[in-house]
Amino acid sequence: MFTSVLERTKDIGVMKAVGAKNKDIMMIFLIEAGLIGLVGGIVGVLLGIGVSKTVEFIAINQLETNLLKAYIGAPLIISCLAFSFLIGAFSGVVPALRASNLKPVDALRYE
Repeated sequence: MFTSVLERTKDIGVMKAVGAKNKDIMMIFLIEAGLIGLVGGIVGVLLGIGVSKTVEFIAINQLETNLLKAYIGAPLIISCLAFSFLIGAFSGVVPALRASNLKPVDALRYE
């Protein structure tokens, strides 16, 4: 997220010059960080389901045991996705604060 703030310093300056409040800029970066975390959570859930089902398949067919039956319910998936969104948003707090505290003149001068 620090890189995102650095890459968009001029954009932040333009937004502030046309009237965006610090709160607005901060929310943009917090939501972006949360969505990045959510995408990571979706990929993680899909990989986790794939690995657990593969292990279950191998256990049933090769080892002929039913002890490794994987159950992945909707509450687990939803809580994992919510957690990944929150962790992503939390990790974006410092960059969002930095972006919201930029002065418009300094941001527009930034090369």
